[in-house]
Amino acid sequence: MKALVQTAPHRLEIRDAPAPETDVVRVAFCGVCGSDMHAYGGHDPRRPTPIVLGHEIAGHDADGRAVTVNPLATCGVCTYCTSGRDNLCPDRRILSMPPRPGGFAEAVSAPARACVAIPEGVPLAAAALAEPLACGWHAVRLARRIAPLGRALVLGGGAIGLGAALALRAQGADAVTIVEPNGARAERLRGLDGVTVSDTPTPAETVVDAVGIDATRAAAFAAVRPGGVIAHIGLGGGSGGFDPRYATLQEVTFFGAYTYTAEDFRETAAAIFDGRLPVIRHLDALVEIRSLEEGPDVFAALAAGRIAAPKVLLVP
Repeated sequence: MKALVQTAPHRLEIRDAPAPETDVVRVAFCGVCGSDMHAYGGHDPRRPTPIVLGHEIAGHDADGRAVTVNPLATCGVCTYCTSGRDNLCPDRRILSMPPRPGGFAEAVSAPARACVAIPEGVPLAAAALAEPLACGWHAVRLARRIAPLGRALVLGGGAIGLGAALALRAQGADAVTIVEPNGARAERLRGLDGVTVSDTPTPAETVVDAVGIDATRAAAFAAVRPGGVIAHIGLGGGSGGFDPRYATLQEVTFFGAYTYTAEDFRETAAAIFDGRLPVIRHLDALVEIRSLEEGPDVFAALAAGRIAAPKVLLVP
């Protein structure tokens, strides 16, 4: 089958690859994630080359059903799995990491339990956003356990930040602001239901750092109100920006949120399907669709900051 294979840092090629033999899902769309870009730059030892990246997938299973795919596979029997925290399973495996080839290909192997059926009338391109949006849904669900969401601030307007902003609205935040300094991307985000777009942070009770670098962690602490919550989703790098004195004196809760549970994934997909996450209505503004053959150029353009869309979907 045809696949987009990373052969070295900053190098991608269309190649023939072995087709999956079991649990076959024919890929209709696969999104480019920040973790794919991290691997593209040669910064992820968990993804050695040659490798097929991609884990944000919608397609058709062996019975022809339209499905979106939860790329995380877990053991199902450890304490984390049996307590509803399967995203922390020590044996978790995600598509796009060995030994599981990813979705930048004509087909991928995904068991039935990982597939969520897409209702008739829902665009598969919208359903492909379930995976990145589930990261924000999970973080917001955890934040709600700590304190009321109140006014919320999201740092970063990429797919992860977008998902967090929409999840904040869907789960009851009073007001939501996305901080996105890229003017072209900010323009695409304007008009989202119940979301304000700005280039400067404002005070908030709940702050989501969807970037995760020293500067955004510092910005999160500068913006969060006493008694507030900072949810750290981004994995941009560095270890600076954390203010333990302010956190202690003002009782600020800072926590990390990693991916999502299987239940979070199902809830996110359902919220896309029923419109609580209004991505279907805004799909043209949020998504850019390109062919798999254009993959090398897409990755180079994303690395150079030349694509404004929060999400690029590749079509085999």
